[in-house]
Amino acid sequence: MTDFQSIFWNYWIAIIVIGGIVAMTLLLMSQGVVKLKKGENADVTGHKWDGDLEEFNNPLPGWWVMMFYMTIVFGVIYLIIYPGIWGGSGINGKKWTSTSQYNIEMAQANSKYQGLYDKYSAMPIAAIAQNQEAKDMGKRLFLTYCIQCHGADARGAKGFPNLTDGDWLHGGSPEKILESIANGRHGQMPAWGAVFGEEKVKDVANYVLQLSGKPRNELRASRGAETFKQTCVACHGAEGKGNQDLGAPNLTDNIWLYGGSEATIIETITNGRSNVMPAWKEFLGDAKVHLLAGYVYGLSNKEKAK
Repeated sequence: MTDFQSIFWNYWIAIIVIGGIVAMTLLLMSQGVVKLKKGENADVTGHKWDGDLEEFNNPLPGWWVMMFYMTIVFGVIYLIIYPGIWGGSGINGKKWTSTSQYNIEMAQANSKYQGLYDKYSAMPIAAIAQNQEAKDMGKRLFLTYCIQCHGADARGAKGFPNLTDGDWLHGGSPEKILESIANGRHGQMPAWGAVFGEEKVKDVANYVLQLSGKPRNELRASRGAETFKQTCVACHGAEGKGNQDLGAPNLTDNIWLYGGSEATIIETITNGRSNVMPAWKEFLGDAKVHLLAGYVYGLSNKEKAK
């Protein structure tokens, strides 16, 4: 990456661009050599198609030539004003980048709109879930930043949790939801395939199916119970009800982040899982995260949000 931060690349690209502009200008000028007097017909080039269709050596239309020249002039002006030929700076000597432009525009937007978010910063998250204006603002934030993973209806998808039910890997209290959005989460399940072997993995998978009341192979489930008690209880607990402090899911219900079929459970135990929820505090700021937390809290506490 350091090579591309060198000023050499600015000049390298500038030379290529300027050379291209000069070449296009010369090409355009060379095509204006042919002139026809009034009433004079152009010569044919000798190219024929379908017998009677011939190509004539007519000059380029004047309006088209003028528009082409205008685009060249525009390109030259653009290069001078923006950092095309000044070593990374525009004509005013200030360095311009898309990042700096973005930061400027974000600062302008924040100065204009931040007050709308700040007015709810002191409001409890549960109260935000009951305030229609605050919920609407939180929903707009959700539809902008969160639907890519959780969906427009917040019901999630495989590997992305449903935010509308009451099942939470790390806790569904206002404080825990705020913590999840602000700091992000990294859920990890180690791979046990190499440790257990194929048969033991199937045994444990059937015991997990038993915990959630699903159809299973009883013999395998009975064998898998011992392995589960020796290894899996550290995260999921003796009863398989999980641990929110560790982000270990409850295995006794019918809510599955990756799927609850025998094949999927075997896949999970064999290969493990690693799932990341990004941290939004630095990008969105405290006030927007606070509003988002209120909106998400209301999704799974609809009675309280009325």
